[in-house]
Amino acid sequence: MSFQFQINQEVKFNYDKALLDKSKKYIPDTISREIHFKNLGQLVEDRTKLENITIEPITDLLEEQKYHKDDTFILDFGNHYVGHFSIAINSVGSPMDAPLYIRLRFAEVAAELSHESEEYDGWLSKGWIQEEFVHLDELPTILSLPRRYAFRYVEIKIMDTSPKWYATFSDAKLKTALSVDEENVKLPKIDDQELERIYQVAIKTLADCMSDVFEDGPKRDRRLWLGDLRLQALSNYKSFQQNDLVKRCLYLFAGMTSVDGRISANVFTKPKANPDDTFLFDYSLFFISVLHDFIENENESEVLAELYPIAKKQMDYSLNFIKPDGHIDCPDDYPVFVDWSNEFSKDVCAQAVIIYTLKQFIQLTNRLGQDTRKYQLMLDNLETYAKDVLFNSDKNMFQCVNGEFNIASQVWMVLAQVFPKEINKSIMGTAYKEFFPIRGIATPYMYHHITEALFMSDHYEKAVSLMKNYWGKMIDLGADTFWEAFDPNQPDYSPYGSPIISSYCHAWSCTPIYLIHKYVLESNE
Repeated sequence: MSFQFQINQEVKFNYDKALLDKSKKYIPDTISREIHFKNLGQLVEDRTKLENITIEPITDLLEEQKYHKDDTFILDFGNHYVGHFSIAINSVGSPMDAPLYIRLRFAEVAAELSHESEEYDGWLSKGWIQEEFVHLDELPTILSLPRRYAFRYVEIKIMDTSPKWYATFSDAKLKTALSVDEENVKLPKIDDQELERIYQVAIKTLADCMSDVFEDGPKRDRRLWLGDLRLQALSNYKSFQQNDLVKRCLYLFAGMTSVDGRISANVFTKPKANPDDTFLFDYSLFFISVLHDFIENENESEVLAELYPIAKKQMDYSLNFIKPDGHIDCPDDYPVFVDWSNEFSKDVCAQAVIIYTLKQFIQLTNRLGQDTRKYQLMLDNLETYAKDVLFNSDKNMFQCVNGEFNIASQVWMVLAQVFPKEINKSIMGTAYKEFFPIRGIATPYMYHHITEALFMSDHYEKAVSLMKNYWGKMIDLGADTFWEAFDPNQPDYSPYGSPIISSYCHAWSCTPIYLIHKYVLESNE
């Protein structure tokens, strides 16, 4: 599985001051809570947990411990948090005749602490590793780290002191820095205890990714991705209802499009708003989805009027790649993401995504009372090609141009509702027989779409089972929040070769909130 970096420095961007100023209006207040560590812990073997490692408690009496060169201790905060860490440090014994030199490591899961940073040789920057080396010339002091961290555990190693004195520590705490407080969200009554636990962890996951924007991950990347935003927004509508934050994100993307109309796959907000020069065909189109879903929930005519032209320009740009026979042909420099894996063909997925988003765009156009005939003709052409050429009636599945059948193609065509529900049910039934248990997919992003396609095609029990076997398995392995990547067939899989760079709280894994609300709770009302 891989993701190719794009470097498109020649791309020119529009910076729409009015839209960007609008985005600033919806910057949320930061909610801060002070969280104290729960206990000291130690790494121990546990074959039921991720990488066979867990942390068991030792004591909560930190201030009674004395530490010298090469000593190490682990602080356990009891849950995953995002914020700024501080700790009081003093010396005991003879006068302090040398600086205290310490290393701090922050970990979302215990397995991270079983690896050393110097072992890492992956394709993402080592700068993301949550590690600090600090020299302290004078004690006592309160060490307050300026960088925000995402963690449950803090490991502190005494690199050196002096033979004449010991270091002592107390008052270890963090100050959270998020735009919501998951303790204040109203949780629905869920009779199934396993689904209830999955829902609770999903709430924690979403909350810890909600800052001044919907971040993809608070540990690594820390920015706003369109694919993640679409799923976060859907989950937010069912939980925190921080809809102004969705609005802010929409205005950020709309205010920084490329001159030709493309919308960046992601944007940065610090030190100032800035679009990335990465473009993904499906992510660009999902701006339309996010706008559509926002209007469905909020029905704000001003937002639609201001952002529809951005959506239209993006859709018109994408429709340039439709051939006369009705198939979409994406250029190499505008790839389709769908999933990290490049081990399957994605041309059918691209066809389905543009059908999916074009239907939403037509709905938005109708809301404004504008002419949809051009777009309806395009949609008819796309769907006709999908039904007549891409669908293999003998196999009862959609087939890629290279002859390949894969799970993603069936899922996205079902989500796009190219066929009626009964045929979709049959297609997903065939896909279930052919592709389950799932292989070669390791992102909650794709697992979300598989699960929703099962729900939408009336395979309720299969969808619930998949949620339990995927998200529930992460909990069994010790997850406090859901992960960026997880392969149940290879639980220790990391796309970067080491857990110290992996994100164990990641936005696109929060969707059990949405799935449980829409397909379990609301369908049973």
